[in-house]
Amino acid sequence: MTHSTHTVEKIGGTSMSRIGELKESLIIGDRSGADLYGRIFVVSAFGGITNKLLEHKKSGEPGVYALFANDDDDHGWLDALTHVRDAMEAAHTDVLDHPADRSTADEFVRDRIEGARSCLFDLQRLCSYGHFRLSSHMLATRELLSGLGEAHSAFVTALLLNRAGVNARFVDLSGWRDENEMDLDARIHAGLEDVNLHEEMPIVTGYAQCREGLMKEFDRGYSEVTFSRIAASTGAREAIIHKEFHLSSADPKIVGCDQVRKLGHTNYDVADQLSNMGMEAIHPKAAKTLRQAGVPLRVTNAFEPHDPGTLIDEAPGDAPGVEIVTGLKVVALEVFEQDMVGVKGYDAAILDALQRHKVRIVSKTSNANTITHYVEASLKVVRRVVVDLETKFPSAEIATRALSVVSAIGRDLAGVQALSKGLTALDAGAVNVIAAHQTPRNVDVQFVVDARDMDKGIAALHGALVPNREERHLRAA
Repeated sequence: MTHSTHTVEKIGGTSMSRIGELKESLIIGDRSGADLYGRIFVVSAFGGITNKLLEHKKSGEPGVYALFANDDDDHGWLDALTHVRDAMEAAHTDVLDHPADRSTADEFVRDRIEGARSCLFDLQRLCSYGHFRLSSHMLATRELLSGLGEAHSAFVTALLLNRAGVNARFVDLSGWRDENEMDLDARIHAGLEDVNLHEEMPIVTGYAQCREGLMKEFDRGYSEVTFSRIAASTGAREAIIHKEFHLSSADPKIVGCDQVRKLGHTNYDVADQLSNMGMEAIHPKAAKTLRQAGVPLRVTNAFEPHDPGTLIDEAPGDAPGVEIVTGLKVVALEVFEQDMVGVKGYDAAILDALQRHKVRIVSKTSNANTITHYVEASLKVVRRVVVDLETKFPSAEIATRALSVVSAIGRDLAGVQALSKGLTALDAGAVNVIAAHQTPRNVDVQFVVDARDMDKGIAALHGALVPNREERHLRAA
């Protein structure tokens, strides 16, 4: 693919709540005239809005979708939708200074919220007849509601930039009142086909309504999928994700701000390992799209616009070494069965149970009679898996335990003795290692420790394995 000179840039929800600051620094900054353009911005909903529309991502507190799905005729979802309207209006009131822009944004919100309200009422009414089941329409309902947040933030951002003299265009991929059924690439093409990137700045919704149904596979990771497909399909020079922090060698809250370093440059292998450890630089499916299209990804701190951030591409490391240390709390699901030796089927049955309960596997080990999966899930969900497996294998001994996986990751760990040095560092830091392993691909080493020791383990590994500034200069030389 021949790449253009334009970039495709994504702004996340938390950063969107500070879009007024980003307008002055990141989007406009010291640019003027033609230098303002050649950039496509893909935006998430304002911080907290998607939680109110669906459910809270961390606490699980129900939003409009969850209340609608479990409605007991008290119409709690109606009140929740009103709260969403109020939250949207508060969000754009904070960033829009001109009364006319606020009025325009208020009207946009009223149109979308009332449209959604009417749609959900009609759906309830339709499903009161025996031939229609609400459950068969819930995925479409989830997509409809989610798209409201991105449409609002993109519309408001375009208003804000227009008022500042930027020729910004609101590009709505949410399919609002659109009767055409399109796949994702066609939806993107239709939205951008008449945009002149030399003279216009498209502000694009992170949600795109399409035949595939983004939420069916990606749920709330859909905005990065939209972002990556736009970058790939338009042949972007770079795809850029603006976060509120740099991609660093560890969490500064754990190892200290004076100890971490910005990665600066890494590759998609490392990005995949980070995703597996719950520290997503980008959704792995979005990374795959960019990787296959040959589009490099840059991760920057949105509030340090002159810092180049970290470039992620296919380049190998300058020298072997650990680049980042991170950790994740997991549950160990251990299945011991004496009859397992030489018998096929146990692993497949365990995987089937985990998949059925939508449990994500972080890592796995096995020997002659024991298979252990380290999974990211609550103990409550894992217990449901245990019940299934006890029925399937009544003579097996099945145990669960809350643990942590601490991982040292780098483009090339060959020859750096990360496993042995890591074990020594953890022992010196009084961190008990329950299990450890390294794969032949040499991109990560994982240590399983007690759940309470995760932060201590990260600090110990970072201090022992991540080179300081002086060591990096010596290696480079």
